[in-house]
Amino acid sequence: MSGVTTITYLLAGVLFIRSLGGLSKQETAARGNLYGMLGMALAVGVAGATWLLSTEGSLGAGMVLLVGSVLVGSVIGGVLARRVEMTGMPELVAILHSFVGLAAVLVGISSYLAPRGGSHGMAGAEHIVAMVEIWVGVAVGALTFTGSIVAWAKLRGTLSGKPLLLPGRHLLNAVIAGGIVLLAVPFVMASGPEAGLVWLLVMTVLAGLIGIHLVMAIGGADMPVVVSLLNSYSGWAAAAAGFVLKNDLLIVTGALVGASGAILSIIMCRAMNRSILNVVFGGFGTGDVKASEGPRSGEVREISADDTAARLRAAKNVIIVPGYGMAVARAQNAVEELTRSLREKGVNVRFAIHPVAGRLPGHMNVLLAEAGVPYDVVMEMEHINHDFANTDVVLVIGANDIVNPGALDDASSPIYGMPVLEVWKSKLVVVLKRGMAAGYAGVENPLFLLDNTRMLFGDARKSIEALQAASGKSLAA
Repeated sequence: MSGVTTITYLLAGVLFIRSLGGLSKQETAARGNLYGMLGMALAVGVAGATWLLSTEGSLGAGMVLLVGSVLVGSVIGGVLARRVEMTGMPELVAILHSFVGLAAVLVGISSYLAPRGGSHGMAGAEHIVAMVEIWVGVAVGALTFTGSIVAWAKLRGTLSGKPLLLPGRHLLNAVIAGGIVLLAVPFVMASGPEAGLVWLLVMTVLAGLIGIHLVMAIGGADMPVVVSLLNSYSGWAAAAAGFVLKNDLLIVTGALVGASGAILSIIMCRAMNRSILNVVFGGFGTGDVKASEGPRSGEVREISADDTAARLRAAKNVIIVPGYGMAVARAQNAVEELTRSLREKGVNVRFAIHPVAGRLPGHMNVLLAEAGVPYDVVMEMEHINHDFANTDVVLVIGANDIVNPGALDDASSPIYGMPVLEVWKSKLVVVLKRGMAAGYAGVENPLFLLDNTRMLFGDARKSIEALQAASGKSLAA
C-alpha cells in the first residue's frame, strides 16, 4: 500500500503544481481549478484509505466517521460557494483560511495527546524535533486562525477598517513573540503530556493574541495584501501539520500554498511601492492618514449619461478601469453589455486592472470573467499604462486610490510612490461614483478636479445601464 500511496501523492502534487500554473492566467484558470480539484480528490481518497486500513478491526466505525466528515464538509462548502456574492468573496476566502489555521491547531494538540505513544514514545533528538514540529504547527495555526477571523470581520464591515494602533504595539508584538519562543523550552522538556499541555495551551493563546493584534493594526486599504498573506500563513500551517502527521503530500501542498501566497503578497506590495513589513507594521489604512497638504485647485464638473454616451460613440479607443465600487454595485454584467455594444460599433475597448483593485487579489479579473468579458481585452497595469495618452475616453468605475495622480506628483500624499493607472493622460476621464467621498485609504484624489475629468454620480450599475440606453439599446434587468 505504501508504494501506491507514494505514487498517488506524487500525482496529486503534480496536479497541484499544474493548478497553480493554470491559475496564473485567466485563459487557463478554469483548467487550473479543475487540476486542483482532481489533486485534492486523490489526496483525500488515498489518505482516507490509508487511515481506514490502520483502524485494525474498527473499519465500520472508521468508514462512517470518514465518509460522514467528508460529506458534511462538502455540503457546507458547496452551499457557501453557491450562495456567496462576488462582493463577499474576500470574506469567504478569509474565513476559509481560518479553518486551515484551526485544523493545524487541532492536529498539533491531538497529535501531542495521541494515546498510542506518538511523539512521547521517542527519545533524544527525535523527540525534540517532534515537539518543535508540534509547537510550530500550533503557533502558526493559531496566528492564522485568529488573524483570518479579524480579516473576515473587517472585510465584512463588522469591525472598522481603521487600524488599531496601541501605544508600544511593536514592543508588545516582540514580547509576545519572544514568549512563544521561550515557552518552547519547558514544553520540549516536559516529562509527560499533562505537564507539556499547559505550556502548549498557553502558547496557543499567545499566538492567537498576536494574530488578532497584527491584523487589527492593519488598515482596511491593505486588506488585499492581508488576505494574500494569510493565504501564505495557512499554507505554512498546513505544511507544519504535515510534518506532525508525517504526511509528505500535506507538506508539499502546504509549502506550495505558502510560497505562492508569499510571492503574490510581495507582488502586491511592489504594486503599492511598499514592503510587507510596512504593510504589517506600518499602521496605514482607513482613517489614519491626512489629506494631501498641496493646494486644491480646480472644480468638480459633472457630466450626464447622454453626453457620456455621445463621447463613447465618437471615441476610437476606450479604457475601462474597474474598482471595488463596480463589485458593490454588481455592475459587471452591465459593463459587459456596454463593452460588447461599443465593440460592435468599432470602438476599441479594453480594461486596465491594477494589482490591488478590489478587496482580493484578482478580484476584478474574476468579476469580469464571470460577466463574460473576453480575456484578451483585460490588461494588467504594466501592459496598458503607456496607452492612456492615446485614449479618447476612460471610464473609471468605482475606483479611487489606484487612479490618484497624487501618488506620483505629491510628496505629501500618504500614497506617494505607489504605481497607479495614469488615466489623467487621456483626452477625457469619466468617473462613476456615488459621491465625493475619499477612497478606502482615506486619501483625497485630485483627479476629480482636473480639467479633463467629469463626474457621473450615482449607482454604477444604473449609470452603465443609462449609458447603454442612451446609445439606443436597453439592458436586461
